[in-house]
Amino acid sequence: MEETTSFLRNRYWVLRHGKSIPNEKGLIVSSMENGTRPEYELASEGVNQARLAGELFQKELKENNIGVENVRICYSPFSRTTHTARVVASVLNIPFEGPQCKVVEDLRERYFGPNFELKSHDKYPEIWDLDEKDAFRRAEEGGECVDDVVSRLANAMKTMEEQFQGCAILVVSHGDPLQILQTVLNAAKQHTGTGDTDLESRILAIRTHSVLSQHRKFALLTGELRAVI
Repeated sequence: MEETTSFLRNRYWVLRHGKSIPNEKGLIVSSMENGTRPEYELASEGVNQARLAGELFQKELKENNIGVENVRICYSPFSRTTHTARVVASVLNIPFEGPQCKVVEDLRERYFGPNFELKSHDKYPEIWDLDEKDAFRRAEEGGECVDDVVSRLANAMKTMEEQFQGCAILVVSHGDPLQILQTVLNAAKQHTGTGDTDLESRILAIRTHSVLSQHRKFALLTGELRAVI
């Protein structure tokens, strides 16, 4: 396996869940209570997207001389991400209930707040417009701003970095969290501050509005796989 980035112990790929039933219905499903309901898993098209993503990931592993035994799949507890991770694990012939697959609660969907929950996804631009103006401001009380998501994604990265070493980690999550994660890791990689040699200090250094407000530049389609770092 190729050498990892100096401040990380592993290599990372991200995968946005396949097209879900909420996607088909045009609904925002962002709370843990609703997101883990079985009726909000993948639509049939999403299952196919997850399978194709698994096959693409398998191809990239071979191209990078990474054995399946070095793969770890870390996924959000939501039904649509769990379903996606299960399909990918099946493609790779990895036991989903085994130690190579791990649910990480901090990878869950960004909670947009009670006034957005189960409403039309046409309301997303309202949130993203606010993000561009102030990445530290919540769209409404009870919802998460960009920086709130950064806090728990930093915890998720810390957990994965502590538990695994020399692995190819596939992070299966949602649109906003994965945009934000890519934004943070890209900025952390480019950061050259004196003494900021570990991930935690790098994230702290780049946790600014000018960086976090640009997360939409890293948008992913449903079922899209991307090598990150």
